Amino acid sequence: MANSIDGYLQQDIECEGLLECFYGLKELDLVVFDELAEAEAALTVDEVAERVDRERSTAYRSVRRLVDTGFVEREQINYDQGGYYHVFTLTDPDEVADELNRMLNDWYAKMGQLIDQYREEYDQPAVAANG
Repeated sequence: MANSIDGYLQQDIECEGLLECFYGLKELDLVVFDELAEAEAALTVDEVAERVDRERSTAYRSVRRLVDTGFVEREQINYDQGGYYHVFTLTDPDEVADELNRMLNDWYAKMGQLIDQYREEYDQPAVAANG
């Protein structure tokens, strides 16, 4: 029942639950998110992997999902002698909250249309039902 709207409304959802609910993030993604939130500076994928005790490729996939959803930002750092690497930080919470609000409003409008469609499709006149 937790996957239903009714189930979610009956649960005590924490902030991270929003990330899971809106984007279907995995448990590791939430752990990575927490590590980035607790870090005092931007982290590389290798640092993330070490903190969450996972292989670099696994950590990278999780970080990539967080970047794709907009919760994490990637910055390129260039070496003086050539080459570069990336570091990751959380996106400004106001930007994320604004995007979540936009998504919620879009979802609300879509659900309203579906409810109206349901009403039109299944609202039979009483005479036809008794007839």
